Amino acid sequence: MSPDASMRIVVLTGKDSFTRVEHSRQLHAALTEKFGSVDRFEFDGASATLAQVMDELRSYGLLSQHKLIVIDNAEGFIGAEDRRRAMERYAANPQQESTLLMRAGTRWNPGKFDKLVEASGGAVIKCEPPSDKDAISWCGVRAEKRHGAKLAAGAAELLVEKIGPDLARIDTELAKLATAAGEGKPISRALVSEFVGLSREEQAWGLQSVLIQQGAGAALVKLNELVRVSGVADVLIGWTIVDLLRKAHDAARLMDDGQNDFAISKQLKLWGDAQSLVCRAARALGSAGAAALLAESVRTDARTKSGFSSDSARTFEALVVTIGDRIR
Repeated sequence: MSPDASMRIVVLTGKDSFTRVEHSRQLHAALTEKFGSVDRFEFDGASATLAQVMDELRSYGLLSQHKLIVIDNAEGFIGAEDRRRAMERYAANPQQESTLLMRAGTRWNPGKFDKLVEASGGAVIKCEPPSDKDAISWCGVRAEKRHGAKLAAGAAELLVEKIGPDLARIDTELAKLATAAGEGKPISRALVSEFVGLSREEQAWGLQSVLIQQGAGAALVKLNELVRVSGVADVLIGWTIVDLLRKAHDAARLMDDGQNDFAISKQLKLWGDAQSLVCRAARALGSAGAAALLAESVRTDARTKSGFSSDSARTFEALVVTIGDRIR
């Protein structure tokens, strides 16, 4: 769903900032096309008062026929009971001379307000990262329309493989790749390989190796780098930790059966540094310890995916500390 000029209230929720920005741009463009110039007013939901917002919504614009009122951090604004009730009353009969755009992250709690927004002709739009398949399709369209470049066979697949379905990062990389390719030349798979950083799997192994070799402190630094700097998705962080504990548990069980490191590495298909590091973790934990941590990592991963964890990064930090301390 995309917002249009007929909507008097639009709510954008979710963690994909690029999609929120694009939907905001689309709404502003649609309103401008319909009404001409549009007065825009922006509020921070963490500090704005109800009176300030309602005054702007209900007053007429001095220079334009229509007003766009934007509330960022909207979950904070509507979190208070008095504000929520007031906004519910407004949503039941919104001002036609104004459009309210509320932008929230992952802590937006759907309820009566959402239903009233939709009943009045508005929209509540979830802004979540697309699947890898959708991101790959998006790459080709975006590269051509925004950056004037075409993608050669396999280029989009490799780009998404490396950085995931984060549209903001993909768009940044496409701009860089289009410049590197040169005007009129396609973005090749080789160019993506040369100019784009480590793949998600390579980044994941970086966290696993740090956990085993350097312990909890260094692993926390690495986790922060992956999540907050590189923008690695929660689902990959969860997979990374579960994968490490699964391999360590399998290796420990094989050790209990008397098999040596070479035979274990062959059975588990461990290559390079992974051979010695996984076996090292298996010895440190033992089969019982690895099984307990594996079960805990699966439970933690499930909590972050089901929404029971309010802050996935913090949840993974606690798990990483536990694993790092026990391995070291």
